[in-house]
Amino acid sequence: MKPVIGVSSNLTNLVLSVPTDNIHAIARFGGVPIVLPNMEIDVIESISNLIDGLLLTGGGDIDPTLFGEEPHRGLGNIVPERDEFEIALIKKMLEQNKPILGICRGAQILSIAAGGDMYQDIYDQVKVDLLQHDQKATRTHASHYVQVNEGTVLKQIIGENRIKVNSFHHQAVREVPKGYKISGLASDGIIEAFESENHPFVLGLQWHPECLVNKEDAPSIAIFKKFIEACKN
Repeated sequence: MKPVIGVSSNLTNLVLSVPTDNIHAIARFGGVPIVLPNMEIDVIESISNLIDGLLLTGGGDIDPTLFGEEPHRGLGNIVPERDEFEIALIKKMLEQNKPILGICRGAQILSIAAGGDMYQDIYDQVKVDLLQHDQKATRTHASHYVQVNEGTVLKQIIGENRIKVNSFHHQAVREVPKGYKISGLASDGIIEAFESENHPFVLGLQWHPECLVNKEDAPSIAIFKKFIEACKN
């Protein structure tokens, strides 16, 4: 049986949407993608029992009151229903020890759900000269480098010390949750990857590997292959 992968969705004016790159990447490597609704959390346990793994996709900003802050002037659009649904589902998946791959916003909401925090706007809140994390190139272009830390699951997966990634964000993880460690950093110090030390596969990535799979980017392919493999166990 192929593993069933729940795919989180955007919610805009009562319309759910998911970039198809996420769907195609899961299907290419042997998973069955199912787009998840952003609805009342009383369905969380039923959904978590149905799926073998969770892909947390990108999207808009996250409600800062969820990590004890009020809105910063640089905060963009938020969707409280999505935040609430995803946090509840993440907690249940962690409880069930099921694989999670968080991409961009997905990495950030994973951090919040697990007890970490984040920058609402890196360009205003980080006091160093930052890279262009909101690249103007196409989504299939890898624009900056990430240093991959030794002794991490990410390093085991891709086998490289330094990779080139795409970048479309103005928020980022600030402190990883307890029980997690940083897997990769940009040259300006922004956290680009982190992972659980207590689960077989729980990985957050600040970039979008799903957009690079069709470019035959080796690290992106390796990440999705390992994620789907983990969901089979």
